[in-house]
Amino acid sequence: MGSPIVVMGVSGSGKSTVGAALAQRLRVPFADADDFHPAANVAKMTAGHPLDDDDRYPWLDAIGQWLAEHCGNGAVMSCSALRRTYRDQLRRRCPDVEFLHLSGTPEVIGSRQAGRPGHFMPASLLASQFATLEPFEPDEGGLTIDVDQDIDAIIDNYVALTRTRTTGQENPGPPGIVG
Repeated sequence: MGSPIVVMGVSGSGKSTVGAALAQRLRVPFADADDFHPAANVAKMTAGHPLDDDDRYPWLDAIGQWLAEHCGNGAVMSCSALRRTYRDQLRRRCPDVEFLHLSGTPEVIGSRQAGRPGHFMPASLLASQFATLEPFEPDEGGLTIDVDQDIDAIIDNYVALTRTRTTGQENPGPPGIVG
């Protein structure tokens, strides 16, 4: 069927919404990395403290295990995966995992984040998320799409870009591509 896809980006970029819609479009399972956090991580973020790498390691390992169970069958996971080392940790479990980075300005993402009351990740941690974010390195091959468009356009762009990448046919899709 295909490789699992990780929809990544900072908190408030739309990972869960886009990921769920993409999984539905592709007719594959969807999981949200937020559901893999141990209670201690949720408590730490709820208190307004950013996670450190020691907090993230077991969380990423659990996500990697889920991806490994779906290698070759296709699935979509929403996960921040902000640093290259985090993405590499996921690749160790499923080498063919693909990454879709939902990118946007702090203003656009901040306004989206403000519209989701009750989420355990407070808006005050958005700056730390942007500070942690490492763009794809040339050898990673992930796709970056601007979030300042509707969900259908984001998914259409992703599908068109992956079709172009796998078939070599020129089909850039609608505007809104960042990288």
